[in-house]
Amino acid sequence: MSEATHAFGVDIGGTTVKMGLFTAEGELVDSWEIPTVTEGGGIQVLPDIAGSVRQAMAAMELEADSVVGIGVGVPGPVRDESVVLSAVNLGWGELDVAAELVRLTGIENVKVGNDANVATLGEQWKGGGQGYDDVIMLTLGTGVGGGIVHNGRIIGGSHGAAGEIGHITTDTAETAPCGCGKTGHLEQYASATGIAAQARRLLAGTDIPSVLRDAQFLSAKEVLDAAKAGDALGLDVLDWAATMLGRALATLAIVTDPQAFIIGGGVSKAGPILVDAIDKHFRHFAFHAHENTPVLLASLGNAAGIHGAAKMVL
Repeated sequence: MSEATHAFGVDIGGTTVKMGLFTAEGELVDSWEIPTVTEGGGIQVLPDIAGSVRQAMAAMELEADSVVGIGVGVPGPVRDESVVLSAVNLGWGELDVAAELVRLTGIENVKVGNDANVATLGEQWKGGGQGYDDVIMLTLGTGVGGGIVHNGRIIGGSHGAAGEIGHITTDTAETAPCGCGKTGHLEQYASATGIAAQARRLLAGTDIPSVLRDAQFLSAKEVLDAAKAGDALGLDVLDWAATMLGRALATLAIVTDPQAFIIGGGVSKAGPILVDAIDKHFRHFAFHAHENTPVLLASLGNAAGIHGAAKMVL
C-alpha cells in the first residue's frame, strides 16, 4: 500500500465547481473549475466531479490509496459530514454525497460540509484567521452567510444549520420579509442587496447631498466607494450596516467567545473602512470580556472553499 500523499478540495457552486489538489501537508498544487450542470435535478454534478478527480489523478499518476480523501463544500445543510439535506440551487433533495463519491471514485475518505462553514475552515486554516483555533466568519454577498470553527473544527449543529448568521434577528420592528420569509434579519441590512436598498431609501426619503444621486445602477460597491470618498450618504449607509453587524457580532461573542471574527464575501472588498466601522460598533455593543476580539478581513477569496474542504480530510 502506497503512502497517501494528496487530497482534493471541492467547492460546489450554482454555476461552477471549484476544485483543488493539495499535498498531504496542505500545500495547493493545482486548482481548476468545471461547470455545475444542474439540469435534470443535478444528477450529473457528482459524476462530473468524480470524472475530474480521476482525470487529475491520472495526470499526477496517483492511485486511490495515494489520496488521503476528498472534502466537499455544498450550498445546503449537511448531516454527519455526509448527507446533504437539500441543495435547492443544485436541484438536490436529501442526498448522501459522501457515499456516492466513494462509489464513483473508489476513494474511501469523503467528508461533506456546508459551503459557508467549509469556507470558514479554509480562512481559519490558511487565510485571514490563520493562527486562531476559534473563529466566526461572516460572508457578506448577495445574502449573508457564515460559519463557526471551534478548536479547528467546524460546528455544524444538530440540523447541519449552525452558522446561519444572516438570519439573526437584528430589527424586531422590521415588516419587510427576509428571503427566508421571516423579518428583521441581518441579511436584510448587511448584504450587498441590503446595503443598496438602504441607499435607495435614503436617496428617496432625504435630501442628503450625494454623488450616488447620479448613479445609473446603484450597487453596494458604489455605495461603499462613495463612503471611502467621504460622501455623506455613503457614510450613513456604511454606519447603518456596520451597526447591524456590530450588534450581531456582540451577540455571537456571548455564545461562542471566539478568538477572532473574519469578514469575507464580495462586500468585504471594501476593505479597512468596512472592518473599522464594524469593529467600532462591535466594541460598543460587546460584553466587556469580548470587546478586544479582533475583526479581520478574509484573505483567500474564492479559494477559501477548496482550502476548507481539503482541510476536512487532512
